[in-house]
Amino acid sequence: MIKITKFGGSSVADAEHFKKIKGIIDADPARRFVVVSACGRRFSGDSKVTDLLYLVDAHVNYHVSCDDLLADIGQRYFDIADELGLSYPIREEFSAFAERASKGGYTTEELVSRGEYFTARLMAEYLGLPFIDATDMVAFHHDGTLSMKRTAELVKKNAREGGFVMPGFYGATKEGKVKLLDRGGGDISGSILAQCLEADLYENWTDVSGFLSADPRIVEGAQPIPRITYEELRELSYMGASVLHEEAVFPVRDAGIPLVIKNTNAPEDPGTIISETAKEGDSEPIITGIAGKRGFLAINVARDRTKSRIGFMRRALSVFERYGVSVEHMPTGVDQFAAVVQASDVKDSLYSLVSDIQEEVEPLEIEVVENLALIATVGRNLRGRPGISGHLFGMLGQEGVSVRMITQGCDEINIIIGVEEKDFDLAIKTIYKAFSDENGIVKTSDLEPVRAPF
Repeated sequence: MIKITKFGGSSVADAEHFKKIKGIIDADPARRFVVVSACGRRFSGDSKVTDLLYLVDAHVNYHVSCDDLLADIGQRYFDIADELGLSYPIREEFSAFAERASKGGYTTEELVSRGEYFTARLMAEYLGLPFIDATDMVAFHHDGTLSMKRTAELVKKNAREGGFVMPGFYGATKEGKVKLLDRGGGDISGSILAQCLEADLYENWTDVSGFLSADPRIVEGAQPIPRITYEELRELSYMGASVLHEEAVFPVRDAGIPLVIKNTNAPEDPGTIISETAKEGDSEPIITGIAGKRGFLAINVARDRTKSRIGFMRRALSVFERYGVSVEHMPTGVDQFAAVVQASDVKDSLYSLVSDIQEEVEPLEIEVVENLALIATVGRNLRGRPGISGHLFGMLGQEGVSVRMITQGCDEINIIIGVEEKDFDLAIKTIYKAFSDENGIVKTSDLEPVRAPF
C-alpha cells in the first residue's frame, strides 16, 4: 500500500513538530512518500518563512538591506537542526543562499522556493529518507502551467521505490527555471505525486482535524465532517473553507484516489475523508457544511422584455470580459439580471464598467448593490429532499435576515444566498441552527416545517 503524506507549514514549524511527524511516519510503513511545505507560524504573531522570503525579495528589489530578515529565517532552520542533532550543513548552505539572495542573484520564484527546499532537506535526514528536489519531479511549461505528462515521466524516472522526501510548492521548466504553484500549492504537489505514483491514499496533514461543518469562529461547537465528496469539497473551498487548496483535488479525483485531512497535533483523530462518492441516506447528515465570503457587489441591469432581446445578456457580459472581471453568479428575471462580482475586482473600474454597460445595452436602469456576502449551504443529501429551502428561508425570516439573492445548482447539492455583510455571521449561525439539534449536532432526519414571520 502507498500513502502520500503531505505536511503543511504549521506541521513543520519547529523541531517539536518534526518529532510529531516522525512519530506519524514511523507508525505506518505505507507512509514513505513525504511532501513538505516551508516552516509556518510557531505561535500567534509569528511569520511564515514563505512570507519572510517574499519580503526579502521586496527588500532586494527596492535596494533595502535584508540581512536581518535572512538572519531570522536562517535561525529558524539552525534551531531545528541543532535540536534534532542533524548533520546536514545548513549553516554553510544557508549562508551561501543568503549571500546570493542579498545581491539579487535569484528570481523571485527561485528565492521563495528555498523555504520548502531547506525544510525538506532537514526533514529527509531526520526521517532517514532520500531527498528528491521538486525540480526533478514537477514539470512546468515555459508559460508557468503544469505539464502533467512530463511530470509523470520525471516521477517514473526519479522516484525511489522505498520512499523519499520532496519539497512542495515548486517545480521547474525543461530549462531548469524554477516555477511556483499558487500559494498553498504544496497541497497540489502532494496530489500530483499521489496521481503519478498511483497511490492508495493521499493524507494531507495540517493543524485541524479535518473540515468542520461551519467556521468555528462563527458557530461555536461546529461539528467535524467525517466524509465529504470532491464535489462538495469544491463548493465549500470556493466559498471560503480553506483547509485544503481547492485545486489539489483534481489530480487525485481524476485518478480515483481518496484523500484524508488529518491533524499533525492529534493524529489519532479520524479526520475528514474526501472521495468521489459517499453513502447517501437517512443515516447521513442532511447538510455537509456551510461556508461563505464577504466582499461582493451586484450590478442589476433592467430592460423591458430582456428575454426576447437576443444578445442582450451576451453584450452586457462582454463588458465584464473586456474589463477582466469574473462574474461569480448571475440571477435572472423576466426583464433583468444581476451580475454578482467580487468588489475587489472592480474597485478601480466600477463607474467605467457601469458606464460601458449603459452604452452597450441601453438599459432602463442599472443599480449597484454593495456590501454583499455570499453563503453556501452544501450537502449531497439535499438532492431530491423536499422542504429544505422552505425550512432554511423560514428560519432566516424568523431571525430578520434579508435575503438579497438566491441561486441553486442544477445538481442540487448547494443553496447559495446573498445577504448584507452586516448579517453574515447571523445568517451562518441561523442556517447551522436550522439543520442541527439542540446539542449542535447536524440532523440526519427530516425537518419540521418553519412558519415564516408574516
